Amino acid sequence: MRLLILTQYYPPEIGAPQNRLHELAIRLKANGIDVEVLTAMPNYPKMEIQEAYLGGKIKEEVIDGISVHRAKIYVSKSKSIISRLLNYFSFVITSYFRGRKLGKFDFLMVESPPLFLGYSAMALSRKLKAKLIFNVSDLWPESAEKLDLVTNKYLLKLAYNLEEKCYKKAFLVTGQTNGIVSNIKQRFPSTDVYWLPNGVDLEYYNPTKVLENGFRKKHQFKEEDVLFFYGGILGYAQGLHVILKAASDKNCPSNVQFIIQGSGPEKDELENLKKELNLSNVHFLPPVTKTEMPGILKEIDVALVPLRKLELFEGAIPSKIFEALAMEVPLLLGVDGEARKHFIENAQAGFFFEPENHIDLIEKVNYLANNRSIINEMGINGRNYVNIHFNRNKIASDLLNKLSS
Repeated sequence: MRLLILTQYYPPEIGAPQNRLHELAIRLKANGIDVEVLTAMPNYPKMEIQEAYLGGKIKEEVIDGISVHRAKIYVSKSKSIISRLLNYFSFVITSYFRGRKLGKFDFLMVESPPLFLGYSAMALSRKLKAKLIFNVSDLWPESAEKLDLVTNKYLLKLAYNLEEKCYKKAFLVTGQTNGIVSNIKQRFPSTDVYWLPNGVDLEYYNPTKVLENGFRKKHQFKEEDVLFFYGGILGYAQGLHVILKAASDKNCPSNVQFIIQGSGPEKDELENLKKELNLSNVHFLPPVTKTEMPGILKEIDVALVPLRKLELFEGAIPSKIFEALAMEVPLLLGVDGEARKHFIENAQAGFFFEPENHIDLIEKVNYLANNRSIINEMGINGRNYVNIHFNRNKIASDLLNKLSS
C-alpha cells in the first residue's frame, strides 16, 4: 500500500500539524505502508525560507526514514490578505506540478487547513490514481469566519463551496476531534467520516526517563516558584490576554510565574500589554524545537491551555494537552466541551476555567499554588488517561485497519 501525505507544513518546521503528521507517517511506515510526503520549503513560523533550503537547495530528503519531496512557496512577513492568499495558492500550484511526477499511490491524504490545498489534492488524486483522504484539523472556513479573520462574503462563499466539494470528492474524511467529525456528519450525512485524533508518543514524553534540562536555572526561577506554562502559537484563537489579566490581578500569589513560549501574530500586542500592565511575573520566551520540550515540561508545574470563548471551540482539543499530560503535568484548561469532558471530567487531570474569564483563572491558580500535592496527583491521572485513549501507536494501527478494510 502506498500513501502520499500532502501538507503545507512539515518538519524541520516546529508546530502541532508538523509533529502530528510526521509521527503518523513514521508509524504507518513501521506497519508496512510505503509513505511519502509532499510539502513546501520550510518557512513557518518566521515566514522566511530556512537557510539550508534557500534557492531550492534541498528538493528531496529523507527524514526518519520518510521520503520528503519539497515544492516552492511564496513567503512574506506581510500580514495582508493578499500575501496570505499568495502564500496558500503558490503552494497549491507548485505542489500539483511537483506531485504529478511522483508515480501512482493508493491513497493521498491532504491536511486542511489550508483548505485551498484541496484544489491540488483533488487534481493530484486523479493524476496519481489515488483515493483522496481529506484530513480536517480545523473547520475552515467556519473558524475563520467566526474569528472575524475573513469577513468578505464572496471569499467565504467560495471557501464553503470548496469545502463541500472536497468532502464529496473524498474517499474518506478524517477529523481530529469528535466535534469536527460530528459537525461534518451533520452537514454532509452521506460522507464517510472517521475520527483520527492527535496523540502522544509515551516513550518520548516519559517523566521517568526525561532529565531536567536546566530550564528553571537558565531563566532564574526560584525553587519555590510555581510555574504556569503556555507553549504554542500566539494567535487570535488562543485568547492569551486572559493570562496577562490574571497575572495583574491583586489576588495573584507572589510565588506564581506565568511563562508564554512561542511566536505568532499576537505576540507584539501581548508584549505591549505586559509593558502597559507593568508585569514582572509574565515571561515571554521564543519557540524551541521538539527535542527541548520534554525537559522543559519536566520542570514546569501546570500547563495553561486557553482558547477564546466561542461555541466553535467546544469541539477542539489543542495538541499541547497531550505532551503535558504524558509528562504528568496537569492542566488549567480554558476550553469547554470535548476537551473538558476528556481531561477534566473523565481523566481528573486538572481544572477547568471559563474561557476568557481571568477571575475564574486566578482562583484556580491560587488553589493550585497553595495545594501542590494535588498537582502531582492530577499529573499521574493525566498520563494514565492519554496512555489508554491517545497513544500514537494505537491511533496509527486503527487507521491502517480502516484503510485495509
